[in-house]
Amino acid sequence: MSPPTQRVTVAGRTLSLSNLDKVLYPATGTTKAEVLHYLTRVAPALVAHAAHRPATRKRWPDGTGGQAFFQKNLDASTPTWVPRRTIRHSSSSNDYVLVDDLATLTWLGQTATLEIHVPQWQFGRTGVPLPPDRLVLDLDPGPGVGLPECAQVARWARDILTGMGLDPLPVTSGSKGIHLYAALTGHGTLTSDAVSAVARELARHLAGEHPDLVVADMKKSVRPGRVFIDWSQNNGAKTTITPYSLRGREHPTVAAPRTWGELDDPGLRHLTADEVADRYEADGDLLAPLLAGHLSQLEPTPERLATFARLGTYRARRDPDRTPEPFDDGTAPAVTADAPTFVVQEHHARRLHWDFRLEHDGVLVSWALPRGEPTDPGRNHLAVQTEDHPLAYGGFEGSIPAGEYGAGEVTIWDAGTYELEKWRDDEVIVTLHSERRGPRRLALVRTGGRGGDDENSWLIHRTKDQPRDARPAVPDDGGAPHDVAPATGGPVPPRPDGSAAPDGAATAPTADAAALPAPPGPAPRPMLATAASPGELARLDATDWAFEVKWDGFRTIAEVLPPDPDDTADAPGPRVRLTSRSGRDLTATFPELQALADRVPADELPVALDGEVVALDTAGRPSFRRLQQRANLVRPREVERARRAVGVDLVLFDVLRVAGIDVTDHPYDERRAILRRVVAPRRPVHVPDALTGTVAEASAESRRLGLEGLVAKRRRAPYASGHRSRDWLKVKHVGAQECVVVGWRPLRAGTPTQDPRSVGGLLLAVPDGDRLRYVGRVGTGMSDRERRELAARLADAEVARAPVDDVPRPDAVGARWVEPTTVVEVVHAGWTGDEPGEGSLRHTVWRGLRPDKDPASVVIEATDGARPDAG
Repeated sequence: MSPPTQRVTVAGRTLSLSNLDKVLYPATGTTKAEVLHYLTRVAPALVAHAAHRPATRKRWPDGTGGQAFFQKNLDASTPTWVPRRTIRHSSSSNDYVLVDDLATLTWLGQTATLEIHVPQWQFGRTGVPLPPDRLVLDLDPGPGVGLPECAQVARWARDILTGMGLDPLPVTSGSKGIHLYAALTGHGTLTSDAVSAVARELARHLAGEHPDLVVADMKKSVRPGRVFIDWSQNNGAKTTITPYSLRGREHPTVAAPRTWGELDDPGLRHLTADEVADRYEADGDLLAPLLAGHLSQLEPTPERLATFARLGTYRARRDPDRTPEPFDDGTAPAVTADAPTFVVQEHHARRLHWDFRLEHDGVLVSWALPRGEPTDPGRNHLAVQTEDHPLAYGGFEGSIPAGEYGAGEVTIWDAGTYELEKWRDDEVIVTLHSERRGPRRLALVRTGGRGGDDENSWLIHRTKDQPRDARPAVPDDGGAPHDVAPATGGPVPPRPDGSAAPDGAATAPTADAAALPAPPGPAPRPMLATAASPGELARLDATDWAFEVKWDGFRTIAEVLPPDPDDTADAPGPRVRLTSRSGRDLTATFPELQALADRVPADELPVALDGEVVALDTAGRPSFRRLQQRANLVRPREVERARRAVGVDLVLFDVLRVAGIDVTDHPYDERRAILRRVVAPRRPVHVPDALTGTVAEASAESRRLGLEGLVAKRRRAPYASGHRSRDWLKVKHVGAQECVVVGWRPLRAGTPTQDPRSVGGLLLAVPDGDRLRYVGRVGTGMSDRERRELAARLADAEVARAPVDDVPRPDAVGARWVEPTTVVEVVHAGWTGDEPGEGSLRHTVWRGLRPDKDPASVVIEATDGARPDAG
């Protein structure tokens, strides 16, 4: 019998081991000593896969026949040398153990910790949580199925993952099913949400292709006889049993790495500790390729620390507990556009001035303009250089409290991107691009002031040479920016009398208000939202902004027109006309939406409404894949057949015209009140309310409902028809990107079984200035029917030469080039560059055609990459 307590030294640490004869697996008589022996044998591999990850432990102090305890937080009895990291949750903080060495693993064995669960991300060397370095799919068999069925689903998933450039590796979980892991080598810009989105789309695709065996729904009632693909294990807050960990089952089974050949064995079973240890000592770690991405993600570099130093003056002048201004340490730059950004902020401080800021070298280089931006090339204005500001300041609006540096109200007067022509220590020349105020070319020149020794004294000058599409300058009677004509594309009609009652409730516009030409005629163009970073949205105040759901459908201008006087019917009724964002007539495609005519009073006609056509799934969520079955159909027989399988609804969220009166100059809140008064919602027509609460609460609610994203709308802003505006800001919860098709490759291209009647993959591009830039290909996620229909559609658009000149040779081999007129949408796991839009798309999955979009409207989309609490 072993002594009651033994003191041992492991990897330089002294531990007390006790009760080594205690039986932890009663069915096999396996003791604590045997558990510790197993851990010692596999420690190099187990530690490698668990290291630097916050571990949740599952302990069986009285053996697997007794009660189990999940434990996250380290207690007072934990040796001080055990590595740990703290994670702050919404209501508490937990200190998690890091299984970084054999001594820690041995201590866990001594405490009867049999199971070690870790997330798919690690802490970096500086303690910063890193992006995920691996993807995992948990194949969980329901009642009536087992490992053989899981192995079949694993093979199907393997085909998709390898097509995405990943190398999936199987692990029999030691409990019920199979885990598939794939390393995300060099993908340091990914978020857990992005990886989860790809995994979810893969699971849904397999469930659609193999509904008799695969389910992607978490409801347990649908799992009997099928394998559930649990994609949610990629969530940053969830954990998975670490490879080589024991399981707290009747027998000492292990989460065991396997070969793909083993999965073909009809007698496939789970392996025990001795079997796994013997295999490891004979064959090594079968999961070694999974370690390639560990600790390779972006952490503070000399360049990023230099950015932090540049913001020293900014931080020294401000107290984050006393001012709402953003604080950024420079190690996590805000998401920006493809081109560098600029912002002009109107600042009502002790003296009114305008702050002119240009993104450069990771900060906003800033000047104060006492008289604003010049509008006359013949007159220069003073510009005083101030301290650099963090990139996050580009989205700041709010009140700086009295007594603080720069106290006063700050609003954004203009914002956009710029082209850099020259940047020297004493001269900067840029061309600004703004939807609000148009393009213009400006120069800043350091003058040194009257004595020549004031390095912060500059002049700002509007150059004589201006962009062709620059808007006319306003006569310079003082030069303040508010004297510049608004960028509305034309005169703004006065607000109709009576458009808002004294109590603020909207009423009908009056007949003497300025009216646009009555339809028929071209439909109005919708207002477009600007992609924003999650951090930018997080700073918005619900008193100034409304938060709406981003619907996953076809954007549509819906008009209800008076009866056609030429209609020969006995009692012709109002007509509904549906127009896509690109100007395409959708009326014949969605005949059930003629119901809108009955939802609007006759005395309000004609009306023009902004909304989205959606197809709802069984859970009531918009499904873009279902909507695809209704796209591009105009023949009545085809439309009716598709309509019987998939119905559509119309979600309305804005109004442009009522009784022929233009109401786009009304602020958002007034337009919403008019919309609620004019439209009587009843399926298939809906007028959902905006989400309530803070932006964080609204985002959480949108996620809970399984919706596409969030749109923030400035309450006091008018409707900028036909313009993309920063008065509307959007963030998607998953990485979805619209792309232009520039070519395609046949299914199984280059093989004896090549099928030229089916698409194997599409070659994709996005607009980049005045050209298209290649961003990768997509083939995963298409049904056989979609592959055939795409091939037929693209056959009529083939051209001799590639529309883009930067397609890598492996992608170009066997490609058939097409005119760049077709827009599609894909889900992806990020970009290969440092910022969204840079480099190529990673791990794309097909979502569908976008017949409602034209190539010129394609922009780089931002995604919400916020990490949930880990634990």
